[in-house]
Amino acid sequence: MKLGILTGGGDVPGLNPCIKSIVTRMTEAGHEVVGFRRGWAGPLEINPDDPESVAHHTYNLDAAAVRTIDRTGGTFLHSSRTNPSKVKGGAIPEHLSAGDAADSGGGTYDFTSTVIKNLDALGVETLVPIGGDDTLGYGGRLHAEGVQIVACPKTMDNDVYGTDYCMGFSTAVTRSAEFITNLRTSAGSHERVAVIELFGRNSGETALISSYVADADRALICEVPFNPDRLMALVTEDWNRNPSNYAMVVISEGATVEGGEIIESGQADAFGHRKLGGIGEMVGAMIEEHTGFGIINQKLAYLMRTGAPDALDLLVSRTYGHMTADLLLQGQSGRMVALRDGRFTHIDMGEVAKGTRCVDVDRLYNVETYRPEMKNPFGLPMFLY
Repeated sequence: MKLGILTGGGDVPGLNPCIKSIVTRMTEAGHEVVGFRRGWAGPLEINPDDPESVAHHTYNLDAAAVRTIDRTGGTFLHSSRTNPSKVKGGAIPEHLSAGDAADSGGGTYDFTSTVIKNLDALGVETLVPIGGDDTLGYGGRLHAEGVQIVACPKTMDNDVYGTDYCMGFSTAVTRSAEFITNLRTSAGSHERVAVIELFGRNSGETALISSYVADADRALICEVPFNPDRLMALVTEDWNRNPSNYAMVVISEGATVEGGEIIESGQADAFGHRKLGGIGEMVGAMIEEHTGFGIINQKLAYLMRTGAPDALDLLVSRTYGHMTADLLLQGQSGRMVALRDGRFTHIDMGEVAKGTRCVDVDRLYNVETYRPEMKNPFGLPMFLY
């Protein structure tokens, strides 16, 4: 077979080792592998009749091409947030027109038929999308249209529905916990409150687990709007109780004040998401105004997903790659590799669209104290939910 691989959405450590595992196994079995550059933009924007376009949008993958890629983070295939089913008029590739697509409403066009034609023209029989729920959601659309698909979940938020674990999560927590712990030196030296904002749109798991591991004083997560007065009282208590007069507050970028709305900016992307960020600065200003404490505001942002993967992400990403190859060699389609209750498995990729994966607040979080609460973890999987 001729296999295509692409990575969509945000980059995470673990993507390159996963790609290497798939390519190595498939080429050893005598199959051809091509990488599409820049996520779904690759199969959408390519003109298969133009050799320069093919060279710009694809990468022929063999053992030599992927030999060293597992030593670094990110994705050497590059990424994008392109959604071929919702292409704005101004983003239509030059060699295409709105007449080549179906009207998907709101001034956008559905070029799914073009993507399928391009795959056929290139001889790509099977496609492996590696990404979060948006990237995999469009993969599910192609599967419904008859394209052979096997998917891999990745997101540092660990919020793809149907799996306990997504590539990138462990490294994001490792990085975050390290930075939170290191910031204690500055917070303590200057007797301040450190407010550390982490990525996390719909799930607060990254903030929850990072604050749990780093033993931060308070953690504000997406799932539980916080009460400002209660937070001020708790942070004041934390600061006064600490012999070095400082406190550590971790907050998800998707967290909200009770009765407030999520802080977003900019235009929505092709999947309907606007940029998040700013809740940390708002909370810091609020604490400073009401308590008089000095503030250290720190957005970890992309620092959470940079650099090489940690050992756990290497283990999972390599194994996900081998599992993907196994499914491909068995001729399976419409499947997503996954971890459930600590066991490697695979599921119907349609499950990704069945829900939103969020923190189990009742079991893992104290809504009164704004802290992780792991008093009875017996029976929970390794990743806690």
